Amino acid sequence: MSDKIGLHNLTPSPGSHRTRKRVGRGPGSGTGKTAGKGHKGIKARSGHHGPGGNKPHFEGGQMPMTRRIPKRGFTNPFRVESQVIGLDDLAKLPKGADVTREALAEAGLIRSSKGPAKLLANGEVTAAFKLKGIKVSAAARDKIVAAGGTVEE
Repeated sequence: MSDKIGLHNLTPSPGSHRTRKRVGRGPGSGTGKTAGKGHKGIKARSGHHGPGGNKPHFEGGQMPMTRRIPKRGFTNPFRVESQVIGLDDLAKLPKGADVTREALAEAGLIRSSKGPAKLLANGEVTAAFKLKGIKVSAAARDKIVAAGGTVEE
């Protein structure tokens, strides 16, 4: 074989691929009318089985798991998941720059498409930062102000 293998010259091994059986295509094909499924019964129905399987979640008539198991709790549809940033992460920003949502996204600390950012007091403040429009924990606020920075919500 002189040619290198590439997408342009890939072929399946001989005999590894059978042509698809086209069922329900008239009486001359041998698999017309009932399409090889016989007459009536669950296995002749649409939505039935895969090979040897049943309808999804069907458990042979016994009480399905989704109805047997008790349901508990509540999911708040209005829950807001904050993107957490530590104080030591601010070192990745240019010194003296304003810390905004856009600046954090540019530095790769948060994703702009996700929820609001929140700054927590993990680590130490390396420079005086000016925060605008970012949630801040009380301990982080104290550390930033102590380092000479400001926080605007």
